[in-house]
Amino acid sequence: MTLPAQPKDAGVEIALTDAITQLRRVLRRGIREDISWESLPMAQVELMQLVEESPGLRASEVGTRLRLATSTVSTLVSQMTTAGLLLRSSDPSDRRASHLELTAAGRERLDGWREAHERLLSAAFRRLRSSHQRALVSAVPALVALTESLAEG
Repeated sequence: MTLPAQPKDAGVEIALTDAITQLRRVLRRGIREDISWESLPMAQVELMQLVEESPGLRASEVGTRLRLATSTVSTLVSQMTTAGLLLRSSDPSDRRASHLELTAAGRERLDGWREAHERLLSAAFRRLRSSHQRALVSAVPALVALTESLAEG
């Protein structure tokens, strides 16, 4: 697979955006082939990852941290609660607020999602030339720093 041709004056930003977009698309397609039951939308995965990082997170904080509209968060939380992936409990000090936690089923689903990605990436990584493997290993800290910089935005 090759990335779409870029204009001569296209910067690294466009090339990186295209590479990340293609990577996400290929991973998503690969996950669905590897795990036939996998149908989690990325927004649900991101919400589960956030709740895993911050158990008891207030639902009102989710929108801020994931940069989602309140109505989107409400819909996601309702869907995921109904599906048994999240547990929503009332805040004893503020009945209008609720706290979120992953259920055992949610944790299992998130773990399965991660394991499937690990399998796909590991197999693809082993097929790469060693110079590309080294370049990717070296790039991970920079990608983490770029992600943190974007998150601070």
